[in-house]
Amino acid sequence: MKTSIKIFISALTATALLSSCIKEPLPQASFVTADQAANAPNAFQNFVSACTLLTGQFTYSGSDYRPFDFGYPSFLLQRDVMGQDIVCEDADWYVNWYGCGVALGPQYAICQVPWTYYYGWIKDCNNVIKMAGEEPSDLQKAGAGLAHAMRAMFYMDLARMYGKTYKGNPDAHTVPIVDENTTLESGTNNPRATNTDMWQFILSDLDKAENLLNGYSRKDIKDVDTTVVFGLKARAYLTMEDWANAELYAKKAQKGFSPLTTEQYLSRTSGFNSATSQNSWIFACGNKSDDPNILANDADSSWGSQMIIESTSGCGYASNYGAPKRIDAHLYSTIPDSDIRKKCFVDPAIDESASPEEAIAALSAYSDYPEQIITCAGASASGTVGCLSVKFRNAGGVADNQYVGFCVDMPLMRVEEMMLIEAEAAAMQDEARGKTLLENFGKLRDPNYTVDGIASLRDQIWWQRRVELWGEGFATFDIKRLNKGIVRSYAGTNHTENYRWNTETPPQWMDLCIVQTEGNYNKAVTNDNNPTPIAPSEDSPEHVW
Repeated sequence: MKTSIKIFISALTATALLSSCIKEPLPQASFVTADQAANAPNAFQNFVSACTLLTGQFTYSGSDYRPFDFGYPSFLLQRDVMGQDIVCEDADWYVNWYGCGVALGPQYAICQVPWTYYYGWIKDCNNVIKMAGEEPSDLQKAGAGLAHAMRAMFYMDLARMYGKTYKGNPDAHTVPIVDENTTLESGTNNPRATNTDMWQFILSDLDKAENLLNGYSRKDIKDVDTTVVFGLKARAYLTMEDWANAELYAKKAQKGFSPLTTEQYLSRTSGFNSATSQNSWIFACGNKSDDPNILANDADSSWGSQMIIESTSGCGYASNYGAPKRIDAHLYSTIPDSDIRKKCFVDPAIDESASPEEAIAALSAYSDYPEQIITCAGASASGTVGCLSVKFRNAGGVADNQYVGFCVDMPLMRVEEMMLIEAEAAAMQDEARGKTLLENFGKLRDPNYTVDGIASLRDQIWWQRRVELWGEGFATFDIKRLNKGIVRSYAGTNHTENYRWNTETPPQWMDLCIVQTEGNYNKAVTNDNNPTPIAPSEDSPEHVW
């Protein structure tokens, strides 16, 4: 069922709030206390499982009212649309982040979304760490290690979402640290941690995770083992610009994995939807057929609804409701025809087809459902097929039943990301070595690829990340750590009118605001918040490339 779209302008009431430092009242008789839960059968493992329950629930709203309320993968989109590489239609639920205005301010409901999710996940991790104690038993070591790793991942996200990038900003404020020892009293005066303190905390958690998970064999890649920890360490050291360690751990994380083949990358049945169909994904999450977000609202509160355009069931925001996510036209134009990744995005030239039959024939090169691509385009404001994404496919290629097709896995860490971290870290130490690694990677996707002698090596690695990891949640983090601006206004842009903004440095809206209710209960952050985003009043003059 399509739910009407609105930009939320009313402040959250206190009864709907979840703050990182608010002590929850004693539950009524129909609930249990934390102590009671800890003593329940299989309690520890249940708490461990909660740490990786990353999608499928209505955690923010408790209902299907808001189709962006489906967990961790939603934050990948929220971060990516803030930049330039994903184009949103005006009638898109993610226009709240694409439009970057006062709706993201501390008094508004949207501001509560990351606070609710992330500190809820952190609380789950804290429960496990507290139950396991300083010296976990052999039966609890793996669970405690997972909790430390996941807590590090969540704080790593929060630090990059709410604070300035680490390099050059050691004293910049991130978010309050709430750990297993935080009390009600200390939580009411818990300041935002500096970058220095936050990243020390993150690395400490990862060190503990690596030690506790040593020798543990996970059951599948939705579980955590030392490989995931190595990947998280590679991300941390990349952000901190500790190049030697970034390279070391990126190489460690690659062991046992291999990059996607061309056939896997472009598969029409298992393309970017299955954790078991390839050996590239290191960590993932996924939807199950009994998830609330699949069962309710015609499965429209899901990643598949937002990212898959081949659903012929009549449902799906991307497929049928006029809200597909497109690749930025300029980024698309920079991908050579010999690069297989260009086939993940529809050629804008098809919009000039002489007849519907000609268009359908051309779209058949991208999809087994070319008529559905036309349906998708026709529902959108632009009415065009150009730059539509077919990177993410229905589960098993099932297009006529969204309850099956939207039950997809989503990649959270791939070996290709680690290869690019290794290349960047190597390049910052030894340009020749970095160039070799970059060329080797580029040739996986384009046999004609060579390193450009004009553009900086680091910028070329960034371009590879933008194309390879499109839609996977890295755009904002890369823009901030590389101190880049965004360009949405240029001749031939496909960005939506009134959102065509250019900046020379990371835009202010990429530093999220702390929700006002945190300041109401935590006096240390009452007067320490990021500015409310103010959207530009008009489109920017066209940038000349």
